[in-house]
Amino acid sequence: MIEAAKIDVATLREAYRARKLALFDTLRFARAPTRSVHTVLRQLSALADETLASLWQDAGFGDALSLVAVGGYGRGELFPYSDVDVLLLLPPEGHENAIEPARIEAFIGHCWDAGLEIGSSVRTLEECLAEAEKDVTVQTSLLEARLITGDKKLFTAFRRRFARAIDPQAFFVAKSQEMRHRHQKFDNTPYALEPNCKESPGGLRDLQTILWMTKAAGFGSRWDDLAKNGLATSFEAQQIKRNEALLSLIRARLHVIANRREDRLVFDLQTAVAASFGYEGESQRKSSEALMRRYYWAAKAVSQLNQILLLNISERLQPSDEQHTPINERFYERAGLIEIASDDLYEREPHAVLETFLLYQKTIGVKGLSARTLRALYNARHVMDSKFRNDPANHETFMRILLQPYGITHAFRLMNQTSVLGRYLRVFRSIVGQMQHDLFHVYTVDQHILMVLRNVRRFFIAEHAHEYPFCSQLAAGWDKPWILYVAALFHDIAKGRGGDHSTLGARDVQRFCKQHGIAREDARLIEFLVAEHLVMSQVAQKQDLSDPEVIGAFAKRVGNERYLTALYLLTIADIRGTSPRVWNAWKGKLLEDLYRYTLRALGGRMPDPDAEVEARKREALVQLALHAQRFEAHKALWDTLDVGYFMRHDATEIAWHAKQLSRFVPPKNVQVDPKAPPIVRAHLSPVGEGLQVVVYTPDQPDLFARICGYFDQASFSILDAKVHTTSNGYALDTFQVVTTFLPDHYRDLISMVEQGLAQTLTEAGALPSPSMGRVSRRVRSFPIKPRISLLPDDKAQRWLLNISASDRAGLLYSVARVLARHHLNLQLAKVTTLGERVEDTFLISGPELQGQKTQLAIETELMEALAS
Repeated sequence: MIEAAKIDVATLREAYRARKLALFDTLRFARAPTRSVHTVLRQLSALADETLASLWQDAGFGDALSLVAVGGYGRGELFPYSDVDVLLLLPPEGHENAIEPARIEAFIGHCWDAGLEIGSSVRTLEECLAEAEKDVTVQTSLLEARLITGDKKLFTAFRRRFARAIDPQAFFVAKSQEMRHRHQKFDNTPYALEPNCKESPGGLRDLQTILWMTKAAGFGSRWDDLAKNGLATSFEAQQIKRNEALLSLIRARLHVIANRREDRLVFDLQTAVAASFGYEGESQRKSSEALMRRYYWAAKAVSQLNQILLLNISERLQPSDEQHTPINERFYERAGLIEIASDDLYEREPHAVLETFLLYQKTIGVKGLSARTLRALYNARHVMDSKFRNDPANHETFMRILLQPYGITHAFRLMNQTSVLGRYLRVFRSIVGQMQHDLFHVYTVDQHILMVLRNVRRFFIAEHAHEYPFCSQLAAGWDKPWILYVAALFHDIAKGRGGDHSTLGARDVQRFCKQHGIAREDARLIEFLVAEHLVMSQVAQKQDLSDPEVIGAFAKRVGNERYLTALYLLTIADIRGTSPRVWNAWKGKLLEDLYRYTLRALGGRMPDPDAEVEARKREALVQLALHAQRFEAHKALWDTLDVGYFMRHDATEIAWHAKQLSRFVPPKNVQVDPKAPPIVRAHLSPVGEGLQVVVYTPDQPDLFARICGYFDQASFSILDAKVHTTSNGYALDTFQVVTTFLPDHYRDLISMVEQGLAQTLTEAGALPSPSMGRVSRRVRSFPIKPRISLLPDDKAQRWLLNISASDRAGLLYSVARVLARHHLNLQLAKVTTLGERVEDTFLISGPELQGQKTQLAIETELMEALAS
């Protein structure tokens, strides 16, 4: 008998698998109507029902107990690789139809053998009710219960008892709190670059939660039921069904393409899913961007409608007895929400659309918009047309929103969430949901812009002064914050159009300023900020700030202190708004140094190398005196250093070097011993992040490569390198490094670096092969083509090497090995990591750079190193 059952199960498994794969194939059809996905999901559920019923019959259970579908399977729609969740509902203990546990275990085992991914529970009716009372997740799962086969009377009794036991208000509160926690887990945005189409805000789980709430309250279990009961309009129900179908189809195709349960639109799968929808582009990036933009628009619509329905359900379950407080003849304030006085307000008075957000800023105690207001905005999008955008009254209201002292960030986020911002600023609408595959930004363009706006706004809020002290200090003296807000809104608004987005954005903002009556002087500043918003970070991170010509050229470009300050504030806000991983204290120091140097140049004091060197020496001597250094102990070291050294290091670094290295400087006229032990010293970086490391050792051609090799092997990232050769043949190299390795005490980290790097340099030998670190999934999916630029300076004495490539472990060391192989002298290295892209700049010299063939060979080898 057991052997026969096994044969039956094997046959059943093959039949189940074949029919399931045939249904999977129908999901792949790009031209199939989106809503047809529900038909396939119901067929997958029916196939599982049929298979389970056959196994139930084979087990001989009959009507002794009930087999119940619960959870997502209970809804009657089964995604390709979702669990088949079932409840074996037992009769009360001692009942004559009781089944031995061994037979139940055998049945569950046969379900697995038949290819069903079973999630099972075995409980009596009383046990179900007890578990549901303790756990809202169990309660939710049982809410979806559907009888597959077995005892109908037992299942009916369960449904009746469960419906009486559930408390709709408590269930609503618990699921609302659960939703908030889930949204926080996904950073409260539907715009993640790898969203979870089930769990992320605006995903399928949000829609399911609404239906759970309404089902528990008896308001209906389908979207049409909600429309009939007044919780949604017919139009809203139609929009929900359309977007739900798209999200369901994306999720189903994700399962089929990944050949497993996969609910995340990860980079690896985006192109394949895009192809399944028939999206084609010039590159993988283009097709995936089309898919993701469609996803984001759907998720945004779900988020909007979800908020409306949540407020409606809450009001229906617990009607508010708070009185309406009139704000004006068009709006009321009720329970901390702004509510329109009539449903057709926006149809009759389109001016009231923007007034809503102005009142949201100005009305004390208001925390949002009511369901009635949100619904009216959603249904009045058609009134926000070209006439609306060109209306002077709306221009005035929009400028008043920008000029408010409070609520700027919240108002603009709410305007974007309700689609008003994109309807009013047509150019903004084109970047809503626009992905950025530059391995730098981790937000869509619209979210990045709003993040930059938030960062600028925080400069002007005293409570956030501890985050950006210098920026807050500058902002305190700035007279027109709204200028920076407008620049933030437009700085990336032309992304994705082709061409230089800075130039195109400057044209857009020029039109905006003219249309909104912004004074000529202010308009010129805003246009400058949008056109030049990338320049300051490029100069700070790629050029030698100790070079007076660099500072002079940048000062000429910004023109005056007002423009410089505005550009500095926007630049900081922009970098901080790209990715949590991009900003670091070293970049902050470079930008602040550039600001201060340029400010001095704009004041008529261009850097005088001699005067600057003397000033830094004097300040360094003061610091040395505080450490009770021997009189003129520094002199032996300083006499071996040129102006370039003193220009590239500040007084604190100069004093630290003198304190640590002066006693190791060989006497004059003593030949350098190439075997002299290297001196390595480290301390916590003055910029507040990572370590500053100095190396003092007899110079050798491959020294930089060896140092990079050590940091590579020890899992350190180099942020900056200043390389000098003294007049007595010693290398004095300073590095800014960071690591994720955190020992019990920072002194242990310093000791490890000092001993480990010194040992590496002492042992010498052949340069080890670089560790070829794995690249991230994002880099694999959206690789950037490596770029190399090797250009001479005006006198062709030094060469500027610029490298751009996808980041990976061992990359800098690979570059350093090429430089060492060609005996090139490195004078300066600026290592800039932008998310998962590197932009590195090296100042190099050497006789091999004079020959064109050698230059080509160097570039070829560098390209091979970047591509390997």
